[in-house]
Amino acid sequence: MSARLLLSCGEASGDLYAGALTRELLRIDPSISISGLGGPQFAAAGGRLVDDYREMSVTGLTEWIPKLPRFLAARRRLVAEVESQRPDALILIDFSGFNFRLAPSIKRLGVPVIYYISPQIWASRAGRLKTIRAIADRVLVIFPFEAAIYEKGGVPVEFVGHPLIDLATPSATREQFLAGRGLTPSAPTVAILPGSRPNEVSRILPDLVGAARLIRRDVPDAQFVVARAPHLDDSLYRALGVHDDARASFTIVDGDTDTVLASADVALTASGTATVQAALHDTPMVVVYRMAPLSYQLAKRVVKLDTIGMVNLIAGERIVPELVQDAFTPEAVAREAISMLRDHARAAKIRAGLATVRSRLGGPGASRRAAEAILRIADRGLRNAD
Repeated sequence: MSARLLLSCGEASGDLYAGALTRELLRIDPSISISGLGGPQFAAAGGRLVDDYREMSVTGLTEWIPKLPRFLAARRRLVAEVESQRPDALILIDFSGFNFRLAPSIKRLGVPVIYYISPQIWASRAGRLKTIRAIADRVLVIFPFEAAIYEKGGVPVEFVGHPLIDLATPSATREQFLAGRGLTPSAPTVAILPGSRPNEVSRILPDLVGAARLIRRDVPDAQFVVARAPHLDDSLYRALGVHDDARASFTIVDGDTDTVLASADVALTASGTATVQAALHDTPMVVVYRMAPLSYQLAKRVVKLDTIGMVNLIAGERIVPELVQDAFTPEAVAREAISMLRDHARAAKIRAGLATVRSRLGGPGASRRAAEAILRIADRGLRNAD
């Protein structure tokens, strides 16, 4: 009897990892059945969608409230799926606001729970470690420093490495990519990554557009490439058409973030997975973020870190600048980006820091190692069911 697995992920990065994991699971055993909450990457890899996360993706501590009915409906669908056809394991991928509430309902039905791409418990409320200890039979972590935190907290944990090591592959060389879009391969190239969720893009992109205008004023031959997350509404990108200098136009690229980053001299990026992608492509970056004012005030009370950029957290020091909330202005972003474009010694120092980050992410094969760990637990669930 083949394993049946249920998966729950939200956000574009979670869907990317779910797709890679699903491909590895099916390579190991093509007869595995895997279904759940996911998106296009999960479905394309062979997962069956019980529900689609894209109507639920949001950032912030208060912005989720209008989506509460949608969250509850998704949870009901997933629990009903378990009741009709009991899986041998539940796989949670980040998305803690939803998954922390889903897992107890399914664990009570006797289903083992595996947390893959665990929430950033080290960044905020210590009580979240207690929650994970209660719901997870095993945690599979992608950053080495996370393993020690879970071990100390009495949670079974395994470091599998970062799946982006295998996934962050450009589709073309810099010369091919830029020339193919009418750009100059030798010109200073700035990547713009305003996030993957609608509320991120609406708050972040306008000031990155303003920064681009200022960069172009001081670096006249600079060119700008925007990595657009798939499936976002065109209206979110209207800011790209608002600039004083007609030459400061933007080339928009859909769904090829790795090639955008690999072709850039500097990236202006929202905090998140893209910062790790930039590190993998050796691209100096300016990390920015902005939340709704109320969410930011609440976050300041619970977040324990002095830095939010994942590359800085992995490095253990601030190797790239972070501009958050009121510090995030077009002038500040432009100043940092121009410095990286002109000061070659500074750019070299940043790249040395990024090399350290890459060395700490583990080797290739993370998704395969995660799949093997999941099937070991699911196999125990199968034997128990028999």
